[in-house]
Amino acid sequence: MNSTLFIIGVIGNIISVLVFISPIPTFWRIVRSRSTEDFEAAPYVLTLLNTLLWLYYGLTKPDGLLIATVNGFGAVMETIYLVLFLVYAADKGKRVKTAKLVAVLDIGFFGVVFAATTFAIGGLDIKIMVIGLICACLSVFMYGSPLAAVRRVITSRSVEYMPFFLSFFLFLNGGVWATYAILDKDVFLGVPNGTGCFLGAIQLVIYAVYMNSRVASHSHGSDEAASLLSSEASKHGQHDASTRV
Repeated sequence: MNSTLFIIGVIGNIISVLVFISPIPTFWRIVRSRSTEDFEAAPYVLTLLNTLLWLYYGLTKPDGLLIATVNGFGAVMETIYLVLFLVYAADKGKRVKTAKLVAVLDIGFFGVVFAATTFAIGGLDIKIMVIGLICACLSVFMYGSPLAAVRRVITSRSVEYMPFFLSFFLFLNGGVWATYAILDKDVFLGVPNGTGCFLGAIQLVIYAVYMNSRVASHSHGSDEAASLLSSEASKHGQHDASTRV
């Protein structure tokens, strides 16, 4: 591994760590309110599956240490998030749905991929190709999963449930790892991260468009409340005056 590739890989690791820790404010809010509210578990389920597969890819591919280390960290963080999501699920239905997704995707699907590539596929090159292709496909879904919140943002005109830092760091992460993939000539790493950079840019544009809507809505609500309080105070003052007369 040449020095330029190594440096970009280290930068990619740092940004990826920021991506993995960016949901911490969201989960701190969940813990404090003891409810997942309207947050969705799907992005975290997909991200856990994605990190497990890339960890496996990094351990299988020669010189894949930088890919393996950061995704190992990511797998630990996503597991913690999902445990908190299960503990503080807003209702039983959401808890059951999340548990089913984890069982089917993170345990079942990854187990099948691991078993098939370990026992049914011979030859390191073919094994790397199969794992890389699966990783590439799922990474596109992972990068696109926050787009599920975009529809809600557009209809509600509020960015409350589309975390800014997650979208921002996904954009940076996709760009850096796409650069790494180009230098390493790794198409399986390049295609999904290039796509992720593009989708992250879309999310940031949507956030910029609607970020002030929530402020305006709150201001409008505050004006109405102030007007109502003023009206009530006026009535109260008139009542006191009539009583003194």
